[in-house]
This record gives sequence, structure tokens and C-alpha cells, in this order.
Amino acid sequence: MSGSPSDCLPALEALSPVDGRYREATGPLRGLMSEAGLIRERIRIEALWLLHLAASVPQLAGSKLSPAVAARARQLGRAPEDAAPLAVKGIEARINHDVKAVEYYIREQLAAAGASAATLELVHFGCTSEDINNLSYACLLRSARTALLPVLAGRAAELTQLAHRYADTAMPARTHGQPASPTTLGKELANFAARLGRAQQRWAAVGILGKWNGAVGNFNAHVAALPAVDWPAIARAFVGSLGLEYNAWTTQIEPHDWIGEYCDAAAAANVICIDLCRDLWGYVSLGYLRQRAVSGEVGSSTMPHKVNPIDFENAEGNCGVANALLRHFAEKLPVSRWQRDLTDSTVLRNLGVALGHSLIAWQALGRGLQKIEADPAHMRADLEGSWELLAEAVQTVLRAAGIPDGYERLKEFSRGRAIDAAALATFIEGLPLPQAEKDRLRSLRPEAYTGLAAQLARQV
Repeated sequence: MSGSPSDCLPALEALSPVDGRYREATGPLRGLMSEAGLIRERIRIEALWLLHLAASVPQLAGSKLSPAVAARARQLGRAPEDAAPLAVKGIEARINHDVKAVEYYIREQLAAAGASAATLELVHFGCTSEDINNLSYACLLRSARTALLPVLAGRAAELTQLAHRYADTAMPARTHGQPASPTTLGKELANFAARLGRAQQRWAAVGILGKWNGAVGNFNAHVAALPAVDWPAIARAFVGSLGLEYNAWTTQIEPHDWIGEYCDAAAAANVICIDLCRDLWGYVSLGYLRQRAVSGEVGSSTMPHKVNPIDFENAEGNCGVANALLRHFAEKLPVSRWQRDLTDSTVLRNLGVALGHSLIAWQALGRGLQKIEADPAHMRADLEGSWELLAEAVQTVLRAAGIPDGYERLKEFSRGRAIDAAALATFIEGLPLPQAEKDRLRSLRPEAYTGLAAQLARQV
């Protein structure tokens, strides 16, 4: 928490930790996904539509804007003043309608710039509230993704660096929680780097759609006013001017399928992060990873020696909270009764909360990755005490040589037993293999039985 004492009190009293305990962490999203951010975006859309309408439909009365009015509209369309959201909320308090309050605010601003009565009637012309809202959310979610993708990419890059650093650091794999054929720490981290990279690409590729077609998606009012105008072309051009994909087939609302895809893709990235956090937590518990102690930090209120993997735990928990919301959004938002119901409105207002928890999680994961370092000696000790891990290698050599029942021989010898180097060497010597093959198998050690793990780690 930062700032003056007066800044601290609201954060301490915030109902949600996104705006309380984690207020500083979620700062990059606050200007976008907050109520103020939504109001500013609504102002921008309304102002830009007025400018687009005036330029595209000159037969409308009031379409000829004076230089002062045009300049004010452009200013509102570019960056509304910091005081604008509060002014809009004041109007909303009187009329009890959030989007209409934006319209009235813009009319006031343009009237002060000298707009004629006819020009003022073009503010919100042909619009339903959802024309404004869907484009506002589309622009905000695009900006939020632009802000968050580098954070996710940073985690993938850090994992890639660790994968390269520990490409040759051998350790026992764990399948079903039990020691399995050896791998390298670098290869296991490379797996997650590749997965996060793919998840990042998937999220970035989700198309962002927008609609602009009136109360039930048919341009009813537009055609009633000026039937000769090609309203779909004008709408398509306006949505395209915002850098969005135009959706021509909607009800009163844009059906939110793309938001469902967007949320599902973000949730998939969080699932990978959860998997990573649990694995790293486990490797810390096994002693394969050490955590660098941070001077001044306390690990336990009663056990002074502890350095807990709290960053991975924090990341896992926040990913879970985020996904509870993101999965709900993905399933709920594309569903609306008939031409619209209002259930999407309150749900959409929580998009920033879900993205905020994702951001908190990804930042915590980054802190955790910065603290860990491998303990090769601990891994080597586990490998040297697990010669039974070479059973796979021996039985596969027998199979390759065409010797019957290779698997069964090794199962009888090794299953459920601790095998040391001497016992394995004696077993190998009794196999019906050429002496050169026996010598090669006896020279194999668990820490060297890692296949192409190092090569794969370096290729990520």
C-alpha cells in the first residue's frame, strides 16, 4: 500500500482485495476496468459517433459542426477530462440511467462550445444504450489484454531462461507421485514455458467484435429517419474505425460470444499457472528447489526458520478466484432471453475483478520465479538412491534385441523394491545380451538416463 494516509483508508476499507490489499498490484487495470474507465470510454464512443455521423450523413439537420464544436467533440473522443466521470455520476444520480447520463453530459459540453439545438439532437442519434456499452467494453477489454499480455509473456520468458539454465540438471520425474524415469529440471520448466506461450497466443488471437444497429439490431429508427441512407455501411465503418470487427447479426445486445472466448482463453492460461504453481510448490517441498530468503521478511509467526512458498500459493489462489469468475462469464454472457435481458449488465461490471485477480496471480508467480534456485546435490542424492529407475532402460534394450519377456523380467526384479548399483549390475550380467550391451547398460547411471531432456529444454 502506498500514498498518503488519506489514500490508505479507502484501501483498508475496500470490500474487495482487488481494490484493497492488492490495490497497488492492480493499478494498471484501474484506469481501464473501473467505473470511471467505463464512463470515459462511453464518452469517447458517443463523441466519436457524433463526429462519424456528421461526416457520413450530411443530410441530417445539424450535421455541419462549427470548428469549436468539432474540436470539443474530438477532444472528448480522444481523452475525456479526469473530472468527467464524476460529472456524469452527478447527472446519473438525478435521472437514474448511466448511459443517458453520458449523453446529457456530452450535450452540456457541446452546448457550452456553441452547438446548435439540431447538432445536440445528433448526440446518441439512432443508438440504444447497448450500442454504446458493447463498443465501450470491447475497447476496454482490448486495452486490458494489451496491458496484461506482456505480464504473461514475462512469465513465459522467465521460465524459458530457467529452462535453459537448468537444462542439464537431472532429477527423478514423479508420475503418480512416485519416482519415475529421470528428467531434467530445465525440461520440466520448458514444458510450462511452451504451454504459457501457446496460451498467450490463443488469448491474443481472440477477435473483438462490436455492433451498432439500434434497439433490436435492425436499424429500425435509422430507416424511419432516413430510409435512403446505407446504415449498415455507416455502422460497419464506425465499428471498424475503432479497430473492432463488425458484427451484423445481433439482438439489442452484441451476443458476447467473443467475450466468452476471451474469458475462456484467459482462464486456460490461469489453469496452466495453477499447474505450474503446484509443481513448483512440490519441488520446494521435496528440496529440489530452494527459495532465496528476502532480508526482513518473516516466514512464520512462530517458526523463525521458515521460508514458505507463499508466492506460488498466492498465485494459485488468485488464479482460482479469477477462473471462478471467468468461467461464469464464458458460460453466462452468451445467454440472453429473447432480444435482451439485463443479467449481462451486472456481470460485465465484474470483468475487471477477474482480470485483476489474474494480474495479481501472474505478478506473484513472477516473484516466486525470481526467488527459486535448484539444489542439484539434493536431486543427485535422490537419483543415486534410485537405481530401479533404470529398469525401463534395461527392459527396452531387451525388447530392441528381440529377447522375449523383457518387461516381465524387469518387473519381477524391480517392482516395489529398492535396487542399488550392485544388484542391478548382477542382474544385467545374467541377461542373454552381447557383452558389449551388458557393459553399456552397466555403465548407465540414473543421473545420465535423461534421454533428450536437455536438448528439449534448450529448444524451447
